[in-house]
Amino acid sequence: MSTPINVLVVGCGNMGASHAKAYHKMPEFNIVGLVSRGAESREKLAKELGGDIALFDNIDTAIETTQPDAVSINSYPDTHYEYILKSFKAGAHVFCEKPLAETVEKCEEIAKAAKEYNKKLLIGYIVRVHPAWKKFIEISKTLGKPLVMRMNLNQQSSGSTWETHKNLMKSMSPIVDCGVHYVDVMCLMTGAKPVRVSGIGARLSDEIHQDMYNYGHLQVTFDDGSVGWYEAGWGPMMSETAFFVKDVVGPKGSVSIMDSQSASDDVDAHSKTNALKVHKADRDAQGKFTKPDEIVNTADEPDHQGLCDLEQELFLRAIQEDMDLSQHHQDAINSMKIVLAADQSFKTGKTVELQ
Repeated sequence: MSTPINVLVVGCGNMGASHAKAYHKMPEFNIVGLVSRGAESREKLAKELGGDIALFDNIDTAIETTQPDAVSINSYPDTHYEYILKSFKAGAHVFCEKPLAETVEKCEEIAKAAKEYNKKLLIGYIVRVHPAWKKFIEISKTLGKPLVMRMNLNQQSSGSTWETHKNLMKSMSPIVDCGVHYVDVMCLMTGAKPVRVSGIGARLSDEIHQDMYNYGHLQVTFDDGSVGWYEAGWGPMMSETAFFVKDVVGPKGSVSIMDSQSASDDVDAHSKTNALKVHKADRDAQGKFTKPDEIVNTADEPDHQGLCDLEQELFLRAIQEDMDLSQHHQDAINSMKIVLAADQSFKTGKTVELQ
């Protein structure tokens, strides 16, 4: 058996804990340390993992002490750029939760650094490893062009979840933080170039910075005529009605993810599909539909932890098989261009033309 990959886990919140549990299950990985700002989260996670794991409150000491082969970065987005570059310089491969960085320029610099240091960089686009979402994307490609893509993920949050959302909004809005997932899916569905983005938003709470907004809506137009919108809102004021829409329409019909009926702050509900509903537009001479709607059962889909396990299996393969992740990096840059253009559009009140 080959020597395990020593991995340092940075950030011990929901995603960091899930990824740490994935590494813990896999004999190919060995967790050499946990890093978090607060002692409580790392101590709790270490206990859950049942091992004597080194604990740190900063990444510099952790990297110097553990000399990891890989670093798993699951901290707040405004730390990603700095932590990724430090990890590369230390000779480590990197798994990083989305979004990759705060600006397109930083994303491009990170992608360039991955190539220069010859290290693997996998970004946590969790729906890319989701079997049902991959089916959703596959079916959408059979619907003809242009496509109309409608997606949202609103979260009615309170307590610790609202505190996490407020911390996230110190650096970026919901349509930036969450939007990268869904505009990435739109790009995969169309295979087209985004050319135009509009965005609107609203600040619905005095608990966040006066320049930040906790509700946003973006619209993107592609060069093949396809259009899509994405909506995201966070906070105790958000409605639980119609918080989950994942729907694609083309000339030949439509495919929709059926609502899982979970609460909007349930992390499993964010990727859960429940079932896919496929509608065909074919009609007979009398104008009546010739094919019944098809329900694709996805009840056996992985839960959130199962998806994190799949992500880390992909990270392992990327390292072991020397996978070329350059297109993955470019896709991440493209999704950031779209959501940041929406953010710019909201702030300026003008539609943004993409270069």
